[in-house]
Amino acid sequence: MPTTRPRHFVTETDDLAEALDRAAERWPGISRPQLLVRLALQGDRAAVEAREARRDRRLAAIAELGGSLSGVYGPDYLSDLREDWPS
Repeated sequence: MPTTRPRHFVTETDDLAEALDRAAERWPGISRPQLLVRLALQGDRAAVEAREARRDRRLAAIAELGGSLSGVYGPDYLSDLREDWPS
């Protein structure tokens, strides 16, 4: 089929063949190239969701711990520390 889009050629390794066989069980009646596209898109969605979940966990930790060390260091802490540094 004519297209202006790039084409990608993939060699079906043993691991990829197994993944495509499992995908064919999930989506029967779909060609192997179409299964490969579905797997790629599904993998991308899973990666995006995992990245968002990591970000949400980090933000929750920041919200939980933010300000927990307030008052630990006095107002002159840095200047006192810098007095010990060589000039």
